[in-house]
Amino acid sequence: MIQDIAPHKYNNAYRPDRSPGPESRAICCRDRAVLVQRTDDRSFDFPRFKDLESCNPDIYDHCTYLFAIDDQEFYLLDHITVPAPSQFAMENTQFFRTAMPRHLAFAAITGFQLHQWYENRRYCGHCGAPLRKHEKERMMYCDTCHQMEYPKISPAVIIAVTDGNRLLLSKYAGRTYKKYALLAGFTEIGETLEETVQREVMEEVGLKVTNIRYYKSQPWSYSDSLLAGFFCDLDGSDDIRLDREELALAEWFEREDIPLEDDNNVSLTQEMIRYFKNGNL
Repeated sequence: MIQDIAPHKYNNAYRPDRSPGPESRAICCRDRAVLVQRTDDRSFDFPRFKDLESCNPDIYDHCTYLFAIDDQEFYLLDHITVPAPSQFAMENTQFFRTAMPRHLAFAAITGFQLHQWYENRRYCGHCGAPLRKHEKERMMYCDTCHQMEYPKISPAVIIAVTDGNRLLLSKYAGRTYKKYALLAGFTEIGETLEETVQREVMEEVGLKVTNIRYYKSQPWSYSDSLLAGFFCDLDGSDDIRLDREELALAEWFEREDIPLEDDNNVSLTQEMIRYFKNGNL
């Protein structure tokens, strides 16, 4: 999956005391895009500070430490000027689903997630005063009312509903992603993950499920989510009652007929579909 970057090691400890050097990688975001240099159709790299300093002499003093992968540190830069002509260009975040190398693709979407959080946490939601970056934690702090804002992580479930040799697949309604997927949904206040599974299946396809069991989790920066994958068994009728506001279709597939998508082993959804199709369950 997209976070599986071994043998590289991701270290998300917050180190605001760390200062970038000329070789530090810069993550620069605008809208839903990240500044990169494409080296071929799928490969890329980030600019280093030395690549940007001629047009941005103050970047060493106006950056935010993000994380490290191995001994390479990544910093967030805002409102930079890109030298012209330049080998760097903004690339939509969807590019990183299949981009190489994988550890840099993971860095790109994780850095973008943090960029979005910083952008959306400029002012205190309680009193409206400006927030500032805390000196010890990855937190935005209000000096006026002492409100503390931490990075947003939304728990959600990925649900593989099985019935013997069959798996339920669906397609989303009104989204750009048109491939087959499993059912999914966000956990509500006061709800366990298992209760989310039962509710989402009932709401989206009108089915009851039992024998709910946890499979694996995945951070998913595209929606600020922490995904938890579950397998569960159909309980009772298999008659689908589709919520057409959420889904374009939902249908049962025999194991041997399950369509597989080439997603470069990025998503928990596709891994779970493959897990079932390959007879592991």
